[in-house]
Amino acid sequence: MLVDARAVLWHTGAGKNAMRLEELGFDAAFYGGTLPDADLTPARVIAVHREACIIQNEGGTARAEATGKLIYSAASPLDYPSVGDWVRAQVFPEQEFAVIHQILPRKNVLTRKTAGKDIDLQVIAANIDTALIVQSLDADFNPRRLERYLAMACESRITPVVLLSKCDLVGEEVVGELLTSVKALMPGLQASAFSTVTGQGLAELAYLLLPGQTFCLLGSSGVGKSTLLNSLLGEERLTTRAVRFKDGKGRHTTSVRQLLCLPGGALMIDTPGMRELGNFDIEEGLSETFAEITSLASRCRYRDCTHVHETGCAVLAALAEGTLSRERYESYLKLSEESAFQARSYAEKRRQDKDFGKMVKAFKRDFGRNRP
Repeated sequence: MLVDARAVLWHTGAGKNAMRLEELGFDAAFYGGTLPDADLTPARVIAVHREACIIQNEGGTARAEATGKLIYSAASPLDYPSVGDWVRAQVFPEQEFAVIHQILPRKNVLTRKTAGKDIDLQVIAANIDTALIVQSLDADFNPRRLERYLAMACESRITPVVLLSKCDLVGEEVVGELLTSVKALMPGLQASAFSTVTGQGLAELAYLLLPGQTFCLLGSSGVGKSTLLNSLLGEERLTTRAVRFKDGKGRHTTSVRQLLCLPGGALMIDTPGMRELGNFDIEEGLSETFAEITSLASRCRYRDCTHVHETGCAVLAALAEGTLSRERYESYLKLSEESAFQARSYAEKRRQDKDFGKMVKAFKRDFGRNRP
């Protein structure tokens, strides 16, 4: 094991684990110092369940529910408390229960399209400093999927770091080649390989995990996120399962998003594996993830160039010359079109929901007036 299990700080249930706000990641400069209120206290959401949240403040952990006003006024999933959020809550004696009155402004929020055919928004977590994107060096390794994660993190202005797990399954030469190819995806992208079996790379990863900083583990099922987190915690806290032998695909082990404090003081948000990753309106994220295409696009003849058929397109010229890879080009176009389509679909869904809400209110109003 990498660390001593005695240093584990909290569980995702009610307890008395006292911590200073700064240890929980509170940024006094961002939130303007203290938050004076006789009845409300700042707290951080460390887990979200169907009916309630678990929050952590300086007095410990407590089960919490949002006020009816907060729930009723919510216009989208963005308006509900999420893991990593800072909230103002009324905490009752002995930390037995709490009521969330307000979600404080977020530094950032990580979102994706909900899985399946429905076009809706799903909040993954909030107030993240670094996204640790995990891919395993077996059948899961997929540069195109990795680009999706990078675009999602960059769109939310979260620093991405790529971790390649299970490096004991391949030779050192292969590991080196794949690390080089990953780092080439984005300027300045940090990437490293590790193995929870041999311990390779875990010490280097531990140096990255600064106290008071919030990290988020992202990746498909079966890439080793829970196993890595157990190693960092120093105990088998999270359930792990082997990948399926017949196709090498992972099985979901994490079923709830939760924020855990590591022994060194870093804060880690664990998320369920994502087998489907769709993004909304990630123009800025694509611009950073595909920096070479963004640079080429600035030299296109037309400002609204689609990079598909226009004459004078610098992107198509680079593609023809072989200085831009076809895989990167096609991935860029696919993500751009998919993101724009889902953004339009979501906007239309929001408009229809709003119109339906107005109709219901009008019906209730008219019904009330016409009642005998």
